[in-house]
Amino acid sequence: MPNAYISGTGFFAPPRVVTNDDLVKEYGIDTTHEWIVQRTGIEQRHFAEDGVGSADLGAEAARMALKNAGLEAHDLDMIIFATLSPEHCFPGSGVYLQQKLGLCDGPKAKFVPALDVRNQCSGFLYGLSTATAMVKSGASKHVLVVGGEVHSHALDLSTRGRMVACLFGDAAGAVVVSATDEDRGVRAWKLGADGRFADKLSQKVWDIRKMPFIPTNADGVGQVSAEAMWAQMDGKLVFRHAVERMVTVLMETCIEAGITGNDIDLFVFHQANLRINQYIQNEVLKLPDSKFIHNIQRYGNTTAATIPSLLHEAVETGRLKKGMKVACVAFGSGFTWGSAIIDW
Repeated sequence: MPNAYISGTGFFAPPRVVTNDDLVKEYGIDTTHEWIVQRTGIEQRHFAEDGVGSADLGAEAARMALKNAGLEAHDLDMIIFATLSPEHCFPGSGVYLQQKLGLCDGPKAKFVPALDVRNQCSGFLYGLSTATAMVKSGASKHVLVVGGEVHSHALDLSTRGRMVACLFGDAAGAVVVSATDEDRGVRAWKLGADGRFADKLSQKVWDIRKMPFIPTNADGVGQVSAEAMWAQMDGKLVFRHAVERMVTVLMETCIEAGITGNDIDLFVFHQANLRINQYIQNEVLKLPDSKFIHNIQRYGNTTAATIPSLLHEAVETGRLKKGMKVACVAFGSGFTWGSAIIDW
């Protein structure tokens, strides 16, 4: 049975930077730079231009990951796209990404399967686990896993929506999961979910249970209430469950891998809130800063893109090298969570 390792990483953020002060000056949000930093650690984020979708960002990150893996798009056997912000209700972003990578064109057209994962902040780890299983089973040799988000187009950028609007940014991260006979790769993973809290972090822009699924006026034009159109979050409840679930799933995965937290060289936590991650680091794990990497200060919460973007940054800056042991952990809407231990 082959091992499944990450052969290449990639990342892309749109060029437009929006600082905390920009939220005040350009959008008129009643907040301050200090208030946002104190509660979230976020100083700025990137916003995509009108007309740019998650698959556009994902394609840029995917091309970089393929290049770093020494592969062409036609070497892929499967695409897994994790996002909470697809271009449309359907189809998913995976097929748009497949086309943007040129897999559908020319004499070398290769119609690889494209799977979309809708597990929000833990979506990348759900995708990574699926890719690992496909490679280890022998069903695939190279699987592209992308986490891509365009949040800014669906944020209530007003004082009414400030509790959520300040948190999110746009970006995409990608990895190629490949087969190898070397003694390395994804060693263990754990996933979980608790649907009892599904409504505590949600965006119910339409409700397919209802007829019509979007209320319409006399002219048949859809009208969505603000409560359904914008994301809603019970922040205190999310914080509490995030700490509990992230710590638990990390410990469970370490036990499965036969290691302890002290054996891990680098912790890659989902970037939802710097204060959550620091609390786990300092109050629970009690480990030094040298074992943790963060980029939420510069990009905000990019949901499914946070972990692959951190992996890419760690490789590019030399913090992550072959032979190191990495722990990836995420928690998000659903509630869903996951963890993976990787021998890099």
